[in-house]
Amino acid sequence: MSALKLLALDMEDLSILSAHLQDSVLKVGDLSFAARQGIFVAAVNRFVWEEAATRKEPFERRRAALTFKRVKAVRSTGFDRSNREAVLSLLALRFEQASDGPEGSVELVFAGGGAIKLDVECIEGQLADTGGAWETRSRPDHPLDS
Repeated sequence: MSALKLLALDMEDLSILSAHLQDSVLKVGDLSFAARQGIFVAAVNRFVWEEAATRKEPFERRRAALTFKRVKAVRSTGFDRSNREAVLSLLALRFEQASDGPEGSVELVFAGGGAIKLDVECIEGQLADTGGAWETRSRPDHPLDS
């Protein structure tokens, strides 16, 4: 499989990034924000959902970078930012529009109630595979509540 490279400029695009990032895992130390440049980056190990439907185990994970530009501020809740080794499991990306304009907040939602909110001028996100792939026998599973 070739490396994945996606760009998100609106809510529909962001939902596609979210689908590819569901069940990605990362360490708190893999998060960075360059305030002067307005760039937020999360280095993740993403589950390769685009192949999981057509193949049985072993499944695959890939190293990838999630980047957002035009970020004005970053806030987090539900996890200890000082614990750089803590592992987070990404569930979804969401966008909440602030007004009639393009600005708003991109939210990274993590399992266990953690979240990161990026105040953005507009949606400008990228997802790109950056490294090799490795096999995993574990396929993420989300049982439905009854």
